[in-house]
Amino acid sequence: MPRLGTGYAHGRNFDLGPGRHEHVSRLSPYLRRRLLLETDVIAEVLREHGMETAERFMQEILWRVYFKGWLERRPSIWDAYRDGLRADLERLDADDDLRHAVHRAETGETDLDCMNAWARELTDTGYLHNHARMWFASIWIFTLRLPWRLGADFFYRHLLDGDPASNTLSWRWVAGLHTRGKFYAAEAWNIAKFTNNRFAPHTSDLADVTEGLEAEEPKGLPDVQPLRPPSAPDPDAPAVLLITEEDCRPEDFALENFDIRATATLAASALRSPRPVSGKVTEFEAAALADTAHRITERADNLQADDPAQLALWATGRGATQIVTPYVPQGPLREWLIRAAPELDNAGVTLREWRRDWDTLVWPHATAGYFKVKKKLPDILHDAGLT
Repeated sequence: MPRLGTGYAHGRNFDLGPGRHEHVSRLSPYLRRRLLLETDVIAEVLREHGMETAERFMQEILWRVYFKGWLERRPSIWDAYRDGLRADLERLDADDDLRHAVHRAETGETDLDCMNAWARELTDTGYLHNHARMWFASIWIFTLRLPWRLGADFFYRHLLDGDPASNTLSWRWVAGLHTRGKFYAAEAWNIAKFTNNRFAPHTSDLADVTEGLEAEEPKGLPDVQPLRPPSAPDPDAPAVLLITEEDCRPEDFALENFDIRATATLAASALRSPRPVSGKVTEFEAAALADTAHRITERADNLQADDPAQLALWATGRGATQIVTPYVPQGPLREWLIRAAPELDNAGVTLREWRRDWDTLVWPHATAGYFKVKKKLPDILHDAGLT
């Protein structure tokens, strides 16, 4: 916390390598699962540093909830990513040259030392500095000329803080698909400066990028959709509580006001990709779910997100007519719950969700670029009672 003011603002862009990421908070795996809440962290940093000094850190915290809201407003973007990834994986199976190039990039065997080091750090630790993520994605797309969705999938399978909205939209942003006309080009001088010359690629090693991948989506972005309203839990109906890694603080929703007959954790990180997900990711998810269950109950069932029909069987077997859970945003787990809906309906079980006030405050503004939400930060903080 003492370093999240001026020190963060001045040093956050420097990637000093594994074990030396002291200029950033490294809280992202916990914020992603809401083991820590964005509002709690913002409140602490405001107390420690004040609005002006803490603004840079708060803006970075805001990116995560902005991306979640943006994807909620354009859910077809997730569908397009999922379908495009399947097509890319089919091409990967059929194209020996592409498969070899992707393998070299993922295992750190390219001709670029920086890419090799970042790939190994990601697979070894489950983490990459944000600036390294941007450089890596740009080089993957524009220099190595590999399909961007395969790169996004590589990140999503290995990042401990992997989030469907943040990961997908960050890769789209680098590629020039998120904000039309804007892309991110990795440059040799920038890599050298912000790695303290750990890496010093030649300018000729990197592509001279003049345009993004907008031609891949000639129709542009889909129209903004209304936010899907959550179905609030019924305090009078017998319920079971479902804990997922989307929100590991369900106790914030006054569970004592509900007739909860049983609790279960749902392991769902395997849904991230058709390809194998890193063991570090599944282990972190398991520990987060176990920690959450331990705080709430002496006994919790352990479910796997494989056959969606099992969810209805579990709920009815515990005498429940509703499953209550914190809100599950757009992504693979939301898709899985949609597949479970027919079985739930047939069993007379309703899925009901709590949505956090923080999301309700931010998501209505997440209709365009980040700047629109950034301008609203003082009002959002005021309305959240954080100023």
